[in-house]
Amino acid sequence: MSEHYGIRVGDTVPDFKIETYDPSKGDFGEISLAELKAGKKWTVLFFYPADFTFV
Repeated sequence: MSEHYGIRVGDTVPDFKIETYDPSKGDFGEISLAELKAGKKWTVLFFYPADFTFV
């Protein structure tokens, strides 16, 4: 049996908090997966290295 690291399709995602940027407000904020779930929001998670990076 091999160990795997990370999350696979069908796995439950652990709660996390991330920093966000809202261009309409021109300000940063924070959101958690728990907040999105509590608000019954559809959520799509993706990882794209270096995209949306503030340089």
